[in-house]
Amino acid sequence: MTKVAIVILNFNGKHFLEQFLPSVLQFSGEAKIVVADNGSTDQSAEFTKEKFPEIEVIRLSENKGFCGGYNTVL
Repeated sequence: MTKVAIVILNFNGKHFLEQFLPSVLQFSGEAKIVVADNGSTDQSAEFTKEKFPEIEVIRLSENKGFCGGYNTVL
């Protein structure tokens, strides 16, 4: 069995998460879904944790940009 993770990098994109996470969940099969929050200030991480508890949220303390956000080692 192939294990797949879908990692979505987010920075102040709460409105996009509201709009698109339901479809991601619907069509992702058994893939693990992770939202890597890149230092957002719009309550994106809190919203995701509350509305989509099945999605893992990783909070970065600051916006590390595209490459830094995807490649930060925790």
